[in-house]
Amino acid sequence: MTARTFSDPQDKCFEDFESGDVMTTRGRTVDIGDITTFAGLTGDHYQLHTDAAFMAGNRFGQRIAHGPLTFSLAVGLVGLSGFYGDAIVALVEITGLKATKPVFAGDTLHVVATVASVDATGPKYGTLAVEYSVRNQSGDEVMTFLQTMLAKRRRMEG
Repeated sequence: MTARTFSDPQDKCFEDFESGDVMTTRGRTVDIGDITTFAGLTGDHYQLHTDAAFMAGNRFGQRIAHGPLTFSLAVGLVGLSGFYGDAIVALVEITGLKATKPVFAGDTLHVVATVASVDATGPKYGTLAVEYSVRNQSGDEVMTFLQTMLAKRRRMEG
């Protein structure tokens, strides 16, 4: 039997991405512990997230996940997928963040990430703009945003 070697993360560079590339992550279920832990970490104990009795009479009928928690889970899901490998060297910006539907404890989220643009900005780095569509178990879009990152370029021989 021949041994195979795997690296974590995969060796990837800017040139490995093209506009239109699409990747869908696996799912991740949000639980009430995620919401309360996030409240504790951030100090955001707003009633929408932490007061079940108050929220029972609210339009949503139950506590909802923090928008920044949903965003963080989305970034983590794409990161864990290995889609970027080790290509990313820096975050440039996040734009157009929209929370389009509430996220509840028990919802299972996944991300459809689409490379919107690639720009070879210089000999060492390029920028990747990736559209994130965060969806629940029913396929409903709950959040969207555009994440632009700096990616290393392949070194040219010569």
